[in-house]
Amino acid sequence: MKIHYEDRGSGEPVVLVHGFASNAENNWGITGWLELLARDHRVVALDCRGHGQSDKPHVAAAYASTLMEDDVTALMDHAGIRRALLMGYSMGGRISMGLLVRYPERFRAVVLGGIGQVVAVNNPARRTSIVEGLLAADGSSVKAEIAKQFHRFAESNRNDLKALAACMGADRSTISATAFANNRVPVLLAVGSKDTVVGSTRALASTIRNSRLVEIEGRDHLNTPGDRRYKEAVLEFFADAPA
Repeated sequence: MKIHYEDRGSGEPVVLVHGFASNAENNWGITGWLELLARDHRVVALDCRGHGQSDKPHVAAAYASTLMEDDVTALMDHAGIRRALLMGYSMGGRISMGLLVRYPERFRAVVLGGIGQVVAVNNPARRTSIVEGLLAADGSSVKAEIAKQFHRFAESNRNDLKALAACMGADRSTISATAFANNRVPVLLAVGSKDTVVGSTRALASTIRNSRLVEIEGRDHLNTPGDRRYKEAVLEFFADAPA
């Protein structure tokens, strides 16, 4: 599996994991994150499998949660990174949750952006609706609003829709509500106040020990990553997290 990634700057490593139907450049480059973080950190941002310039298999089995999580740790190993700061957005937030459960020793602090209970839990009916929308020949024929949104966004980024459908259709391991009961890694959950995609971030935050929540007023799922207040909250969180 070929995984494309950006590697910029020097200093303490920050690993960035983008959202579904996006890529490293759209999620972190255009929004100014790569330039901002590279001033004081080494920034490694991957294109998740099925996205950007990485390989794009068309079979759902290739997108199992553990495989996508292990792409991140394999990249860290390849880059010689033993421990890092971690930020994931949307799908990247769910991947980051899995990493936090399985490899907590590898991360000093974790930001879960654009994620709530709907994204965090396994929801086959919702995923099936989105898959049908992605595979529709004409986006205007898609009925479910969430599926319409993903179809439009996927097309705007010139994605391989069959690869995205396989990714969305993959089995997702369910993260237990008690998985973070003893979590010791500092976690910041950040979400736009107008984000209607992800479900309740407050409810999710209540299940994660050692976490705090920031809501970006007036922002939705797509425009939160580039918001100045989001950036300030993340930078402050990273700076304050214990070494």
